[in-house]
Amino acid sequence: MLFITNRFPTQSIRTRKGRRFTFDLDNNAPSNSVFYCEKGEDEHHTEITSKELLRRVRDNKCRQILLYLHGFNNLPEDVFETTAELQRLCDQAKPGEVMVLPLIWPSDAKQGIVQKYWDDQKSADQSGFSFARVLERFLEWRNSEDNEPESAPCLKRINLLAHSMGNRVLRQTLMEWDRYDLASGVPLLFRNTFMVAADVVNETVHEHEPGVLVSHASRNVVVYFASDDLALRASKAANLKNKVASRRLGHTGPENIDRTPHNIFQVDCDDINTAYDTPTGHKYFGPVSPGGEAGLVFRHIFQCVQSGRVFPDDPHQRSVILR
Repeated sequence: MLFITNRFPTQSIRTRKGRRFTFDLDNNAPSNSVFYCEKGEDEHHTEITSKELLRRVRDNKCRQILLYLHGFNNLPEDVFETTAELQRLCDQAKPGEVMVLPLIWPSDAKQGIVQKYWDDQKSADQSGFSFARVLERFLEWRNSEDNEPESAPCLKRINLLAHSMGNRVLRQTLMEWDRYDLASGVPLLFRNTFMVAADVVNETVHEHEPGVLVSHASRNVVVYFASDDLALRASKAANLKNKVASRRLGHTGPENIDRTPHNIFQVDCDDINTAYDTPTGHKYFGPVSPGGEAGLVFRHIFQCVQSGRVFPDDPHQRSVILR
């Protein structure tokens, strides 16, 4: 399994191809450096550098890539476990179609849910600088006109699944990329962006709000939400403690979908989320049960990945309730 991270290693931050890479789990500060790695056994991974990782992605026989941005309070092993499950479900749905590639940002390993939550918000915002460099590196390589075989561009379709606070990382990444690297707005990079249980304010994808860049960078943006998501209730409580009053996108969907760009769609998962993730109802995009068959949310995600259309039977439809 390949992965990209801005977590600090216990080793030097100096990039060196082939060296051992071990996560420093006691350090939840985002690194300005980005590390392109291959997963190893016993938490001993290998740094392979961006050129090698991009070459392997390009040479993989899959037709599409699914980037995975994890949420709050996830350590690397949690991310690897979810990535492996997503890859299993993709291979089960259609072998050779999708390669899942996780982006690992530093969640806190301290005790105390509110403190961890607030620290993770800071890490999520600061990670935007690091992952903007990843997008710029990938865009540069994908658009390369170099005819050398190892530098050939990647023509695979790219999709992105952001869960929970991973949506905050996504929003901030696009904001920093637009601010520092681009001349006239973000390019259309993603075929589909899936915002699942998004821990951001529910107006953020409206026109003229910071999260609207997600729609600019994507052909389709699908927002999955559930009003009884208990993890987002804790999120709201943590924000209130810090004098931030807001409803979460993952609770309500967009505040007013008529004020969002027309490539944003919403999917109400209120009837199924707790059945797939008991009792919190927060991580409901995977299988019905661990190791089991794909749930309705994943099946909808995969249908979008395959077709490039959210509601192929009705191009004017923008909302649905999953039951």
